Amino acid sequence: MIQMQENSAFTHLFTKKLPMTETTPPPVLPDHLSSDPRSPHHVATVFEHDVGIRLNGKELFNVEEYCVSEGWVKVPAGKTRDRKGNPLLIKIKGTVEPFYREAA
Repeated sequence: MIQMQENSAFTHLFTKKLPMTETTPPPVLPDHLSSDPRSPHHVATVFEHDVGIRLNGKELFNVEEYCVSEGWVKVPAGKTRDRKGNPLLIKIKGTVEPFYREAA
């Protein structure tokens, strides 16, 4: 019988947790979603997956909030901050298409 020391590299191989494959489908994307945890439109389970936003067919990477039914997204206005340190947001109108990005 082989006795292993607790700190050996061999023991580490058997105790190492392997990443699980995703079996549950991601939740349905809501009509209105915000990345700010203080917002009433923030849904934490959605952000466990990689969310993408297309506005008028062009993918945006800096969207803070969106609303599909009203057709707008809010993006930061450069590096400008408000007095509480949050980015100032501007609203851009158009056709909004949220989607989940495929894991590579």
